Amino acid sequence: MAEIATTTHRVSGGYDIVIAEAGDAAAPAVVFIHGSGPGASGASNFRSNIDAFVDAGYRVILPDLIGYGGSSKPEGIDYTLQLFTDTLHEALLTHGIISASLVGNSLGGGIALLMTLDHPGFTRNLVLMAPGCVAERESYFVMPGIAKMMSNFGSPDFNLAEQKRLVSNLVHPDFAPNIPDALVAERFEVAQTQPKDVLMRMRTPDLSPRLPEITQPVFVLWGLNDEFCPEAHARLFLDHCPDVRAITFARTGHWVQVERADEFNAYAIEFLNARR
Repeated sequence: MAEIATTTHRVSGGYDIVIAEAGDAAAPAVVFIHGSGPGASGASNFRSNIDAFVDAGYRVILPDLIGYGGSSKPEGIDYTLQLFTDTLHEALLTHGIISASLVGNSLGGGIALLMTLDHPGFTRNLVLMAPGCVAERESYFVMPGIAKMMSNFGSPDFNLAEQKRLVSNLVHPDFAPNIPDALVAERFEVAQTQPKDVLMRMRTPDLSPRLPEITQPVFVLWGLNDEFCPEAHARLFLDHCPDVRAITFARTGHWVQVERADEFNAYAIEFLNARR
């Protein structure tokens, strides 16, 4: 397994952003941006992908978003897409990353989109797995996965069994028995440090009207059975981005990079290699 080193960077607002990385520091950087949910972190969301990308000759960057992992988790603020994006971009620049391929899942996909729109010279290309932030925030609330994510997160009653149920909701039922206990335990440890504001005060815009502005190559991967971000949204990218390709996986939920790890790794690395 690739060796992972961790660095903490202080950014504007006095927040700390943790960045883990693996691979050759001189290799092209690939920034993996995780999604939301209790206990999420960079390493836990992409553990099935790190070695494949390092072996393919990439520098794997695994940040913990503000409010997640080992990064600062302020209370009493709105967790806006701009806050996620600005704090991450500043930390990446401090870390010495001035250009990168962005790989984003769910909320992480929305952050990758906004970072590309705000800093087009930073992003070489995009790999997006069920990206969010391409519809009105309220439209996501009617998705069945969101209803299943209602829990006692943030209360003393939140326990390991509840954490496992929440993680299982992210994947197709076929894959749920394959979720490692170590992954559940890792996320549970993080979840116990997170305030409710991380989820309750998340604010995301609809970036779909701006998709035509993204000229970088885009690769979109989606699970047909995603209950959080509808697979039909893949068509938004196909219709509006000038350079895009998309793959949909049957019997797959919200975590393509986990549920279809080998295929995801192969397809994504081939896409990046062709544009190296």
